[in-house]
Amino acid sequence: MTMPSVQVVEIGRYEFKPMPVQPPAEDEVLVRVAVTGLCRTDLKIIQMGHRDLVLPRVPGEEVVGTVEAVGRRVGGVAAGEQVYVYPGIWCGRCPACQSGAENLCHAMQIMGFHRDGGFGPYVRVPAQSVIPLPEGLAAEEAVLAEPLSCCLNALELGRLHPGAKLGIWGAGPAGTLLARAGHALGAEPVNIEPDRRRRDLIGGLESAGTACFDVAVVAVGNQSAYREALTHLAPRGRLVVFSGLPPQDDRPAVSFNQLHYQEQTLVGAYGCCLRHGRDALAMIAEERVPVTDMISHRLPLLQLGKALELVASRAGMKILLDPWQEDSTP
Repeated sequence: MTMPSVQVVEIGRYEFKPMPVQPPAEDEVLVRVAVTGLCRTDLKIIQMGHRDLVLPRVPGEEVVGTVEAVGRRVGGVAAGEQVYVYPGIWCGRCPACQSGAENLCHAMQIMGFHRDGGFGPYVRVPAQSVIPLPEGLAAEEAVLAEPLSCCLNALELGRLHPGAKLGIWGAGPAGTLLARAGHALGAEPVNIEPDRRRRDLIGGLESAGTACFDVAVVAVGNQSAYREALTHLAPRGRLVVFSGLPPQDDRPAVSFNQLHYQEQTLVGAYGCCLRHGRDALAMIAEERVPVTDMISHRLPLLQLGKALELVASRAGMKILLDPWQEDSTP
């Protein structure tokens, strides 16, 4: 049986369709997808669109698989190797790339946005974007390196240091990874989460109370969460803008006098760099950031509709999709 890919054909509509498997270009590798992760960004892409989305498109930016074939100019990776796929293609020449921020490359091409991603049995990717898995690391653990990479970028931009008090608004997959990564880096994380189910899983708080944080990260797309985080920011604290807001809500009121007198900083965080992927894989492999208990659902890609409902209703934590598993639903 030929397993289909998911293709978003227009905002709000996707199709399952067989896609031709093209051989890799000279600087690419062809990856047989073992597992792909589903996140709220995928839900947004399919239902609402995204500023970087080019249609039609096979989504999926969280991908781990096995190298099936390599282009003639590719070295350092061979057929049969298990790899994690960094989702970006960068130029390496622009000021952002030269400064080590290739996620902000002016020519950035993101898998699942500008080019086809991992919601299918195979994906072609640049050889520069693959990282071999550490020995013994399972694919379903390694696939969480992509969201963890984004968290590491956020914590880096927040200048997190050992002993820092870290406040995280949200205790979903990203909020949980932020807390666990923060703990691994020596900080003292606390999650603020109104949803009791998720709050109890991580031992979070319903509200911040009187706490003040050296670094605050908002991991929910909620304007009120940003307002609350600002009120709990310590002098010289850093607020990391980790989650985007709907266009109609993206201009919350901010007291610039507060920032001025308290010497506080607002910093954006979007995506991740290749080095964050390497760090994330190492942290997972060395069990500094546990992830297996975060996996709430393992579903066939053919049950994408059910998976999207789980994400929309916040009924699960991390949902993994298998493009090779047949749908046994009656």
